[in-house]
Amino acid sequence: MLRFFSKLAAMFLFAGAAVAQTTPQAVGVVVMHGKGGSPTKFVAELASGLEAKGHLVANIEMPWSGNRNYDVDPAAAEAEVDAALDRLRVKGANRLFVAGHSQGGTFALYYGSKHAVDGIISIAPGASTASQVIREKLGGTLEEARKLVAAGKGGETARLQDFEGAKGTYVVVCKPDNYVSWFDPDGAMNLTKSIRAMRPGTPVLLVVPKNDYPGLLKARQANFDALPRNPLTKLYEPDATHTGAPAASHEEISRWMMEVAR
Repeated sequence: MLRFFSKLAAMFLFAGAAVAQTTPQAVGVVVMHGKGGSPTKFVAELASGLEAKGHLVANIEMPWSGNRNYDVDPAAAEAEVDAALDRLRVKGANRLFVAGHSQGGTFALYYGSKHAVDGIISIAPGASTASQVIREKLGGTLEEARKLVAAGKGGETARLQDFEGAKGTYVVVCKPDNYVSWFDPDGAMNLTKSIRAMRPGTPVLLVVPKNDYPGLLKARQANFDALPRNPLTKLYEPDATHTGAPAASHEEISRWMMEVAR
């Protein structure tokens, strides 16, 4: 009889531990802004909304921000996300997610194709270097940057061009080495390549707002269908614009993360 009650107590302890793992406070998420943005622009309401739900959030500034202008390469950016995830672990998170908006959404998928996390949230992913628009707008600048690298000037800052749908073409001052690593059509920011390379065991929440840019809306279903089959992978379409998508999605993102965590 004593052995029976000991086993019963152990079962309750195990069940209690499992419940503790699925509380909002046990779920951590790294949030990444879009091209030329910052943690206080467009993703701020997403981060605060998730925090209000009780989640642990790391809203970090990425190398493509308006302040940084590609100051490091994609490998260093991966390390920054790694460090943010480690900080969330220290705070008590045992379920970890990576979320990004626009260019951050594309990078989130790239990160998820290489690293094991509990889930990826890609919000209005854009800035794919394989897209026709990016090739047309920035192909000449990429070739210029490659020539500078070949001439031994890859580590010297140069005035190069970037492109964003609502802003058009604009100047960024960065090292050609880094520029090439970010804008290589077969590199980290090739959205299609990252989607196809996604780990089958990693679920994805693909958020495509109903009023997104036409080109991104056109690719919505093809991108979703190209993701590896996973019963928890979902397409969410909030009634929002490209820039309004993060704020409009925080309720669904929280719900989905808890579903995955359980």
